[in-house]
Amino acid sequence: MNKKHEDRLLIQGGKIIDPASGRDEVADLFIQDGQIKEIGSDLSSSIHQPASSIQAHGKWVVPGLVDMHVHLREPGREDEETIESGGKAAVAGGFTTLCCMANTDPPIDDKLTVRFVLGQAEDAGWARVFPVGAITRGLEGRELAEIGDLISAGCIAISDDGHPVMNAEVMRRALEYTKPFGIPIISHAEDLHLAKGGSMNEGLVSTTLGMRGIPAIAEEVMVARDISLAEYTGGRLHIAHLSTAGSVQLVKEAKKRGASVTAEVTPHHLLLTDEKVKTFETQFKMNPPLRSEKDVEALREGLADGTIDSIVSDHAPHALFEKEVEFEAAPFGIVGLETTLGLVLTELVEKEVLSLSEAIAKLSCNPAKILGLEGGELKVGGPGDITIIDPEKEWTVDPSRFYSKSQNTPFGGWKLKGGVFATIVGGRVLYQDGKFIS
Repeated sequence: MNKKHEDRLLIQGGKIIDPASGRDEVADLFIQDGQIKEIGSDLSSSIHQPASSIQAHGKWVVPGLVDMHVHLREPGREDEETIESGGKAAVAGGFTTLCCMANTDPPIDDKLTVRFVLGQAEDAGWARVFPVGAITRGLEGRELAEIGDLISAGCIAISDDGHPVMNAEVMRRALEYTKPFGIPIISHAEDLHLAKGGSMNEGLVSTTLGMRGIPAIAEEVMVARDISLAEYTGGRLHIAHLSTAGSVQLVKEAKKRGASVTAEVTPHHLLLTDEKVKTFETQFKMNPPLRSEKDVEALREGLADGTIDSIVSDHAPHALFEKEVEFEAAPFGIVGLETTLGLVLTELVEKEVLSLSEAIAKLSCNPAKILGLEGGELKVGGPGDITIIDPEKEWTVDPSRFYSKSQNTPFGGWKLKGGVFATIVGGRVLYQDGKFIS
């Protein structure tokens, strides 16, 4: 890329798909000084000064993708992931914005740690990174963190993700405290008393395998509790990683009542069931666990009818040695930044679970709206965060080629159609045609 004109970028001839405005047409898009300057036909004739260009004929030009649920492990477990390696994996996967959860070591529960994360992200210079601060000090579930300080330092939501807030009074106060700030609490909905000791879904498969299960009700009772607290307080609630049919129904009913509740789902909960655990392969161990076919069907229906607002990776890196143990001893979680888009296009759009516009909305404008972030749409004056998708790209998931430091995925060997052609953040082309642009 010609650095002399890197502040001026013309994307030519792509199909512009912007769910926020309903735009779906072949056009050019011009970015100047990091912002979208113009969208229209044959813009090259109206640009008087030279600009770098990307030929996007036959490609889809969409808002930069937003992953509102990732674990970047820094500070504390830089052997698993860093903000730089996670950011690099993100742009390779088409994500321009990441929201990183607070369960680091130390956790993101004070303004100094927030500033550290933001500083590391700025130094790395890949995807935009927004910290999610802790609800409670030390993620211990007992005493509220200094939420005001976290927000003023740059947190865009709060969550003890990975650690449910078991004390209903603490969750109530958190919802009340955050209400004036207008930010959501992201709930890790799990009753630890019901889930205690479980490593997979409780059901026929767990009984057959002789493994302790995590029942669906462990999630559903907490979803019901937190919805009730949100309605009582008027606070904003976002339910992380829905996994059961009962949870989908609870969110649907809450929305009908007008509750300020949103929800997300991961590709693995949409595509895999607990039958996979019969292999004892630890890449199928995650929390919430893979559920039944009935749950998968309900999640897909909830995604299609708008009950579930966003698709997230829940990118959770682990070192190889941590997963190379017996199933019950392995940690929960898989990586997903580099596979989410391909899985959504292949398994949800191609198979008509979602339209292309609906899928892009779940990956861009919806999460941006939930979190109050700029971006997620293509509009003049908006940030030049763009993902260009090649719908004809055919590729096989190869964990050994991930840019993430970790390779723990259950999707190795899957053949996918549709992938990233280019990722642009603030008008800067960071990744194009399989290569990083430094």
